[in-house]
Amino acid sequence: MRAAGLQGRHRRRRQQTTIVDPAATVRPDLIGRDFQPAPAAVDTRWCGDITYLPTQEGWLYLAVVIDIASRRVVGWATADHLRTELVAEALNAAYHQRHPVRPVIFHSDRGCQYTSGSFAELADRLGVRLSVGRKGQCWDNALAESFFATLKGELLSDRPWPSRTAARSAIFEFIEGWYNLHRLHSSLGYRSPAAYEAAYTA
Repeated sequence: MRAAGLQGRHRRRRQQTTIVDPAATVRPDLIGRDFQPAPAAVDTRWCGDITYLPTQEGWLYLAVVIDIASRRVVGWATADHLRTELVAEALNAAYHQRHPVRPVIFHSDRGCQYTSGSFAELADRLGVRLSVGRKGQCWDNALAESFFATLKGELLSDRPWPSRTAARSAIFEFIEGWYNLHRLHSSLGYRSPAAYEAAYTA
């Protein structure tokens, strides 16, 4: 391989984003792995998670809120840290963008950001019920995990972005310009999240 100028690909060093707080309030799983699309249930069940993306300035962390019924990313936020403010900003963005008229369940893993007191207070103010999956069970939040796999598979290259600003711009274009508006989902009858919601509204 060296003589031919070839180099093997390898996994990047993993960054841990789910840190469980053993003293956190135990909340039920209100979703039970039911991630089936349902047009009448738009803005009643959301899920979210955190991932990380490499830049030459260091990690950029991305928190998302996804509508389970339509697969649309309804809120997201980025930061250079993993504090609760990151997930709070994403949930706030989702709420103020969508203005849900019915009670909303927000489902996540047991990361300390999602089980913190300040996040619970925010959810109470917004009228959002919190739901969490089981410890160490990634399938309990499979929809968010699937979105991150799509994001990294279609957006990431072999090299990190030169800056966090450049990475955030790329994420914006991917979510707002491509994923929500144009990317087709087999689970939605090969429609985009926006087209799926528009068909239900019509």
